[in-house]
Amino acid sequence: MTEQPPQSLRRRLFWRLLAVQSVVLILVIAVLFGSGQLFDFRSTENTVEILEAGIGRDPQGGLILKDTDAIRALRKDVPDLWYTIRDGQGRQLTEGDIPEEYAGIGNALDRIGQARFGWNIGDRERPTARMRWVETEAGRVQILTGSSALAPFFLVFLGISLILLKLVVPILGIIALGAFVATPLVVRRSLRGLEQAAAQADSIDIEKRGVRLTSAGMPSEVTPFVRAVNGALGRLDEGYDRQERFLADAAHELRTPIAILKTRVASLPQGMTKALLTEDTARLAVLAEQMLDLQRLKQDARHFIDVDLIQLAQRVVLDMGPLAFTAGYEVRFETAAANAVVTGDPVALERVVTNLVQNAIDHGGRAGTISVIVGRNWIEVADEGQGVPAELRERVFEPFFKRHHGTKGSGLGLKLVQEIINLHGGTIAVVPRSLGACFRVEFIPSMPESGQPAK
Repeated sequence: MTEQPPQSLRRRLFWRLLAVQSVVLILVIAVLFGSGQLFDFRSTENTVEILEAGIGRDPQGGLILKDTDAIRALRKDVPDLWYTIRDGQGRQLTEGDIPEEYAGIGNALDRIGQARFGWNIGDRERPTARMRWVETEAGRVQILTGSSALAPFFLVFLGISLILLKLVVPILGIIALGAFVATPLVVRRSLRGLEQAAAQADSIDIEKRGVRLTSAGMPSEVTPFVRAVNGALGRLDEGYDRQERFLADAAHELRTPIAILKTRVASLPQGMTKALLTEDTARLAVLAEQMLDLQRLKQDARHFIDVDLIQLAQRVVLDMGPLAFTAGYEVRFETAAANAVVTGDPVALERVVTNLVQNAIDHGGRAGTISVIVGRNWIEVADEGQGVPAELRERVFEPFFKRHHGTKGSGLGLKLVQEIINLHGGTIAVVPRSLGACFRVEFIPSMPESGQPAK
């Protein structure tokens, strides 16, 4: 299933807002158009146009109205049709009941080209009328009528077109311009709280639990989502706490059987089996102690003290040396600085170096030299095995990661080392080299009383 690319809220809001406003505008225009407020479908002007086309003269010169299709349709559409047609010689043609207001006009309007008749506001209701002099087949005549006829189709179409061009299109242009300017401002102000929540979410890390997204300044439509995310974060924190408690309890419970196992292995006669069992029990002991150290550091890191890395590394080399010799390695210890003091937990840091040496024993190919080098604020542990390919230098710190299935180890050792180093504010990385693997741990130098880093 192809994932749809994210769409801009500003763009979607702009087009939807413009669409809604356009529909509302068109509906309003349609209502006004249909009610005759914008276009008069029935008007006396239409009646004058129909009568004008049918006027003629009889053989005696009198005025007649031809029986055309338009005239028949007019009489059918307007049952109370009335009109007065006069020429300049006083000849007259009438039909229907002429209102008394217009019956006696006669030639009083001969000098007026056209006129509209009605009443003022407050007057009694009176019939309206339209008068116009027109050129016809019978010559120039005056038509006076108060009957309203339907406009022909082409006039309706023309009226709709003019309304669209002169009214709808300009208003839509103004609406689009307003939406284009206002939409980004509205979205930016409305989502300001969401941007703050996004920044908070971006800061959430496995080591920084308990963070919750704020709903301050958030639109009410988004707050249910924020509450759901906060609820999910709370459940994740609870699950992570239960997992850590389980790991700590499991590591604590494993200490006794591991100690018993080490005692029984020590009583075995010398041989390859004893050497392999000694390595395995050492690995188990280191892993269990490291898990306990990690939980203890997470609960309280205020007991950090100055730690001499040179002395710490020497102790690890002395403790792990026999195990390395038995596995077929030589061990080399070097110092690259006269003084190497950092701030941290000595037990946990010693466990870090022990784990790195144990990792070199497990994956160094059981041949060559394991080197432990100490600098001013760093330690390197290297072997001469197959090394770590470039594409796996980050993945080796993932929990339960193994380069080859069936190899020794649980895949947790380097992850626990990384977490302990992170709690100390340091870093661990794989150093590229032509032969074997090299892990480099760097710490923050201890701060002397002068406030400057130790040198």
